[in-house]
Amino acid sequence: MIGLIQRVSSAGVRVEGDVKGSIGRGLLVFIAVQPDDSAGTTVRMAEKVLTYRVFPDTDGRMNRSLIDDELELLVVPQFTLAADTAKGTRPSFSGAAPPEMGRQYFEQFLAACRERLPIVESGVFGANMEVSLVNDGPVTFWLETG
Repeated sequence: MIGLIQRVSSAGVRVEGDVKGSIGRGLLVFIAVQPDDSAGTTVRMAEKVLTYRVFPDTDGRMNRSLIDDELELLVVPQFTLAADTAKGTRPSFSGAAPPEMGRQYFEQFLAACRERLPIVESGVFGANMEVSLVNDGPVTFWLETG
């Protein structure tokens, strides 16, 4: 599983003009499910996202997490993160899980996050989405679990 996290002041996702999720201060995470992922992978990624220390402490060091400060999370499915871009000028998506598997593990990831964090919003799996954000920092990290 791949997660691209961005520390944000605010973020939102729309589908056909309708707001599907929006947050204030917290993290926006784009999630891609890969063919070798499992239920355990979703739990590990959720734990990593929720506890990854990217927020400043009183000394300005990145020592605080979403859980520490009870911040907000917006989760957006994005299978394109699993693209193979090594050859040519057109990506191959063989590194992404089949759609039903992707949907299942995306939903499991959401559920694991919602068990531990009060505000977890999400995009819509398989939809064409418009994502807006105000990146705080900017602070962006690529996370992988296997």
